[in-house]
This record gives sequence, structure tokens and C-alpha cells, in this order.
Amino acid sequence: MRDDIKDWLTFLALPGVGCALAHRLLDLFDTPAAVLKAGKAVSDVEGAGRQLAALFTDQGRIDQARLWADQEYERARAQKIHILCADDFLFPSLLRTIQDPPVLLYLRGKIDCLNKPAVAVIGSRAATDYGRRVSSMLAGQLARVGIVVVSGLAMGIDGHAHAGCIEACGETIAVLGCGVDVLYPRSHGALYNQVMENGLLVSEYPLGSRPEGFRFPARNRIISGLSLGVIVVEATRKSGSLITARLALDQGREVFGVPGRIDSGKSEGVHRLLQQGAHLVQSADDVLEELQLAVSMHQVKSAPEVEVPPQQLSGPEEKLLACIDVYPADIDELAGKSGIVPGSLQDLLLRLELKGYIRQLPGQQYERVDG
Repeated sequence: MRDDIKDWLTFLALPGVGCALAHRLLDLFDTPAAVLKAGKAVSDVEGAGRQLAALFTDQGRIDQARLWADQEYERARAQKIHILCADDFLFPSLLRTIQDPPVLLYLRGKIDCLNKPAVAVIGSRAATDYGRRVSSMLAGQLARVGIVVVSGLAMGIDGHAHAGCIEACGETIAVLGCGVDVLYPRSHGALYNQVMENGLLVSEYPLGSRPEGFRFPARNRIISGLSLGVIVVEATRKSGSLITARLALDQGREVFGVPGRIDSGKSEGVHRLLQQGAHLVQSADDVLEELQLAVSMHQVKSAPEVEVPPQQLSGPEEKLLACIDVYPADIDELAGKSGIVPGSLQDLLLRLELKGYIRQLPGQQYERVDG
């Protein structure tokens, strides 16, 4: 880490110094070291106020902040966590352009992910099976052409986007609403480690910061800020993912939406985005075309796929398969559509499932497997 990192940590440890004010102070005084020596002169900065000016003349408070900075530096070094300053050449160029960019980034994993083309895949925590499958599929498609997948490591869509990317041997960035050394949610322990090994964990918050509610809307600006575009897979009308979509628009990023069932509240927010002009996504090709990303320039090696020849279907199996859609249907619906008696229907469903044409969902519902 840089020699002046402790000045940056000291500067930001002072109460009242948020991102917006920090950047105004740096614009005037150039470096954190100069800000810390500025004393009453900080009152010349818009938004500083008398209390902050008094703070910068209180050497005891500055010394206290320096002590914390020394401890934070040692904690980061012990855990091999990198702290990146806003003026560092490695700081993502896209992120510099947003309103109130983070002053520091805590990084754990492969730092070079930060300056590769990236697309965010986000959505509902309480995702449907359809949403989880689609997020994993899109993330895998993006990963296979060298696009870094950005998300928030949350339950539902976010987690499946990270997992789909990793399964496709790609690189993924998880932007956290807590310290990079804090595991949240707890159930994502294995995924947290996989992201660290195959990509990057990112946070603007000090080590040990708990996942408090106010941190997540703020971290969303980083998710969109790191990305060329944002794909919303599933979102209710009041979903936090829509906050990220609005931030993306404010930042000049492209917003994409995955259509869902018109009678599903889980897709209501996405459909509203599509009505307002978001790009409709059926595959990663739609995203690559809109962003004008040259796939051939970013090809990566993926895990070898074993080609399994399709198994032949009998006449009754073909008849039943024609009645099964990508949306789940229960046995009663399928019996009504196909006209097949329940005894034979169960046997045929089992055969189609074993041959990989359909999958069973909770509640004895069945859906067709894409492809």
C-alpha cells in the first residue's frame, strides 16, 4: 500500500468528513496531509462550517484519528486487504465520473478486475426459481466472453449472478454494504470465499463495519458506477434494485430489464423500467450489442462442456412435453392440457425429468428446461 495511506485514513476518520466534503477539501488542498494541516482554512470550503473548522484545529482529535488510522492499516495488512485511494492510477476510471465517488476502496481479491469491462446483474432477494436461473444464465454468458459481473452478494438474484459467473470460470466483483472482512449474509460463506478467489470483494466502509440498512443504498452507486450497464432481473415496484437502476441512469449507464410474467409482482418493477425505456434482455448478446462490446476481444477460456446427445422421446412423452412450458404447471393443469390419465402422467413426468427435458419444483410443479 502507498506511503500516504495513513493520511487518507486519518482524514476520513474525522467526524463530519463524508465523500462530498472530502472531495471539496481535496480539490482545494490537494492532499490529505495538506488538509490535516489546514486548520481554520478548511472553513473556506463550502459545507465545512465552524464545527469542522474547529475540529481541524484540535490536535488531540487529529492525533486520535491518526491512532485509529495506524490500527486500521495494520488490520488491513494482516488480512491482505488493499486500500485504494481516489487519486491512485488503479482507481476505476468509470467510478471517478459518478457523483460523490468513494474516497477510499477496501479491496480483497484480484484487484485487476477493477479495470476490465463490467456489467452489473442485480434483482430481488426473494427471487423466484425463474429469476435465479436467468441471473445465473446471463452471468455465465457474460463471463464466457470476458465481462466481469458486478453484484452485491445479497440473497436471491445477486448470489446466483456471482455463482453463475464463477461456474463459467469468469471474474466477479461483489460490492458490500459492510466491511470487506464482514461476512453478510452468513449463509453466503462459501460464495464469499469463491468471490475472493475468483474476483474481488469491494467496500468503501472501514474494516469491521456492520451491515446496517443505510449502507446499502449508498453502496448501490458503486455497483452501477463500476459497470457499463446494469441488468435488473427481478424487482418489485418498491425494490432496492430500482434505486440502483435510477443511479445508473444518473451516471449515464445503460439499464436493461429481463421480462417476467405479467401477473407476477416480482417482475412489476422490471416491467415499469421497460415501459420507461430500459433495454429488454433475452440473452447476453442483447447487452453486448447495446454496449458495443467486441466479444472477440474479450474471449476467455471456459470449462469444457461435455456434449450429451439428446435422448429420443416416445410418442406419449413428446405429447406431454408439448404441454409443458418454462412457467411451472401442476399435475392437474398438465392432465387437463394433455388428456393423459394421472397414473400414466406420473410415469411420463418422471421419464422426462430423468432425460433432462423438465424439472420438478416444490409443490409438484413442473417446468421445461431451456434448450
